[in-house]
Amino acid sequence: MEAERCVTLTYRELAICSRLRLDIIVEGLIVVELKSIEQIHPIHLSQVITYLRLTDWPAGLLMNFNVTSMRHGVRRLYHPSWYSAKKTSKDQAS
Repeated sequence: MEAERCVTLTYRELAICSRLRLDIIVEGLIVVELKSIEQIHPIHLSQVITYLRLTDWPAGLLMNFNVTSMRHGVRRLYHPSWYSAKKTSKDQAS
């Protein structure tokens, strides 16, 4: 697990120096975004999905610590291409 790691982005096989800092990275596969806010809004979900697209990692967690129970403060998100790959494999199985 790594905290506050700067991530190098790649665009068309060119490494781009960026200032993108992810809160927590687990095993180089899961992005964890930490918040302490009244309520999770769509912009917060979009932020994690953008991180997944930029890093090409499969999953992310959005964790809000401003809740009475943590089970209400955790949202799991997947890379958008995961859905299309799953749909394509279902179509081929039919």
